[in-house]
Amino acid sequence: MNISATDKETGVVDSPAELDAGALFVLKSRGTWFHCGYHLTTSIVGPAILTLPFALALLGWEAGVLCITLAALVTFYSYNLLSVVLEHQAELGKRQLRFRDMAEDILGPGWGKYFVGPLQFAICYGAVISCTLLGGQSLKFIYLLYNSNGKMQLYQFITVFGAATLFLAQIPSFHSLRHINFVSLILVLAYSTCVTAGSIYIGNSKDAPSKDYSVRGSEENRFFGAINSISIIATTYASGIIPEIQIYLQPTNELFEKWFANPKMDQFSVRNIIPRLIFRSLSVIVGTFFAAMLPFFGDIMALFGSFGCIPLDFILPMVFYNFTFKPSIRSPLFWINTLIAVVSTLLAAVGAVASVRQITLDAKTYSLFANL
Repeated sequence: MNISATDKETGVVDSPAELDAGALFVLKSRGTWFHCGYHLTTSIVGPAILTLPFALALLGWEAGVLCITLAALVTFYSYNLLSVVLEHQAELGKRQLRFRDMAEDILGPGWGKYFVGPLQFAICYGAVISCTLLGGQSLKFIYLLYNSNGKMQLYQFITVFGAATLFLAQIPSFHSLRHINFVSLILVLAYSTCVTAGSIYIGNSKDAPSKDYSVRGSEENRFFGAINSISIIATTYASGIIPEIQIYLQPTNELFEKWFANPKMDQFSVRNIIPRLIFRSLSVIVGTFFAAMLPFFGDIMALFGSFGCIPLDFILPMVFYNFTFKPSIRSPLFWINTLIAVVSTLLAAVGAVASVRQITLDAKTYSLFANL
């Protein structure tokens, strides 16, 4: 597939027929670097960030700050490797629009369809369910602040939140989210500023609560807690609630467009609008139903993060680079990439065990449609 220099910037290829409807309609590349910043900030600085204090509490200040710093450095490094690989593939005439396409071209047939694709969809759709659940819980919290004796149940708030998501899910493409994500970026900065200022003020006030930063519990609980917190930190670096849901819906939307839309017809033709409306609505409705039915889904999402986010963000970029450029086995770069991939694999395995253990410990509190 031949792609001109102009096409590399716009994402439009010389022969649109070679692209499926998912790539043409949902993944259209018309944004700027500023838009890219909006999307990245909204997809990462979301509800997952709220779990970092819990992770720090399980590790302690020294180990917690060290793990967060290492995760940031490795994330920065892995994303740079991905950028180098993507640019190299584009120079070869293989401009990659999807992560699973990279796996197919670099690792071989089947890797995208049977490994990367399922992991991506499990993580992304799991994030949709988790964020819908968190949205419902936030609405319920606000409701109880003004009506402490209120009778409304959690599933009702989740349904209300899902209805709002149902409307926004009809936004046609990822590029169309740029304005919503800009507002989300402003809210994130405002939230971070308020939390930082509030924490400093409370910590230095005369009536500040006593501080105890020691890691408590038995040796076994401390060990599994530390592993669980490392998985949380890795998942956080790998991942406004409503804007975030729209981002994580995109892989599902892109697949629906690929299967049911006609790339030879206009994106807003009746032929393409009706399937888009039906299948996107069904996707949100199913996600909302699972969020209402499984209010303990956060524990399950931790398991998804350990064997999903870590491989996608900390293992595959290293493998892609080594397979693409084939650095010498004697070079430091080869061994740095290999070491990161091996350590990440071990963390994913142990993190999965810790997540399953936490699910087992919390299982006695589980019930369908619980009013948590």
